[in-house]
Amino acid sequence: MVSLPGRPATSLLRLLFLGLSTLASSSRAQLELHVPAGLAKLKAVEGADVVLPVWYTLRGQSPAQPGQWELLTVMWFLEQGQDLNQVLAYISGATSSKSGVSLVYSMPSQNVSLRLQGLREKDSGSYRCSVNVQDHEGKNRSHGSKTLELSVLVPPAPPSCRLLGVPRVGTNVTLSCQSPRSKPAAQYQWERAPPSAQVFFAPVLDAIRGSLSLTNLSSPMSGVYICKAHNEVGSAQCNVTLEVSTGPGPAVVAGAVVGTLVGLGMLAGLVLLYHRRSKALEEPANDIKEDATAPRTLPWPKGSDTISKNGTLSSVTSARALRHPQGPPRPGALTPTLSLSSQVLPSPRLPRTDGAQPQPISPSPGGVSSSTLSRMGAVPVMVPAQSQAGSLV
Repeated sequence: MVSLPGRPATSLLRLLFLGLSTLASSSRAQLELHVPAGLAKLKAVEGADVVLPVWYTLRGQSPAQPGQWELLTVMWFLEQGQDLNQVLAYISGATSSKSGVSLVYSMPSQNVSLRLQGLREKDSGSYRCSVNVQDHEGKNRSHGSKTLELSVLVPPAPPSCRLLGVPRVGTNVTLSCQSPRSKPAAQYQWERAPPSAQVFFAPVLDAIRGSLSLTNLSSPMSGVYICKAHNEVGSAQCNVTLEVSTGPGPAVVAGAVVGTLVGLGMLAGLVLLYHRRSKALEEPANDIKEDATAPRTLPWPKGSDTISKNGTLSSVTSARALRHPQGPPRPGALTPTLSLSSQVLPSPRLPRTDGAQPQPISPSPGGVSSSTLSRMGAVPVMVPAQSQAGSLV
């Protein structure tokens, strides 16, 4: 078997195919190609071998001369959309083909079936067989063609199972299952493994997308869940373990820790702010106490002078007694106001002298000199003289 030197152009193959059909002129014998019933559309599994069965007959050929016709060419083409590729050619006793492609019987033969080995998905398409024959004299030619459909199926590749969500009591999760390769598309089935075996159906099961929805989880729902991906030529499976927890999830714990730290940080900030404001309010108060000037001493005691019923002038004695200072006053301390307690003194009886003016008497209480009293803030009080009749002079 000779391999094809290269992929010929599609237009050249179509021209060759039409040329062979034109050369086959009408004759008494007519070539017919046959395909077994039900085998015009074939399905095969990837990696397997398949035979495309075709044979031809010559209608009108004389039984007395069965070998008067000579097989000229047998050609097989693969048509995929707009592409037309030659996969095998038998011309004048020489055969050329692509890898894995061969004729079932040696030529010349009326059975021109094609064998394909080690199928791949890209081998799917329409296969066309074209046959040309002529008589020994080369005067009469006949041509025929037949098309078969081949679909290479792919069993599901091992799927991948995933758990979407946090499996805690009362929450919802989704089990996902997907096969990366399958022809036709795989269907999916979920079930729980023993000892708590269970098969799931719609609506919790989506057989097309391969998802299983589990709602309101509880501890008894824990277990091993198996997904089976299957099509008409094979199946594959995977599993995932579901463990339903009763405690808070890691996200909840992390959130609680972060919230606690943030709360403590805010509390510390408030305490620090309060401390700074209190300190700021104390500093101006201390400045005022240190720089303040002592208040002025009132010249008179809080009491007021009153005139008694008998007409004598008296002074209300101050509540504070006159005290001598015990050393220098402390800064910021109030200086006690010294007041001179005056008593109602009887008017001394003086010998009356004509033309003589009464002299004021300034007693010094306690034997203190007048200069000392002045420095202490005392105010001299003038006591008017009183006549013998009791009237003020």
